[in-house]
Amino acid sequence: MAEGAEADAPPVGEELHLPGASLVPILNALGLALILVGLAVGIVVSIAGAVLFVVTLVRWVRDTRRDIDELPLMHHSD
Repeated sequence: MAEGAEADAPPVGEELHLPGASLVPILNALGLALILVGLAVGIVVSIAGAVLFVVTLVRWVRDTRRDIDELPLMHHSD
């Protein structure tokens, strides 16, 4: 095991935080894909994709900020 790997590991007994299951990243990618497809098909498809992309991006950022706020404070060794 590398020397620095032990320093990066969480303390024994501390739970790892994993985000919950979400369709938001998939819908965000779909919105981006619709924007690109809309360049060939028509502006309406691009606009729908842009709306989906922005809405899911805002939701994704908001969910991530909420998850970060729920994390325990960092452990400092003094």
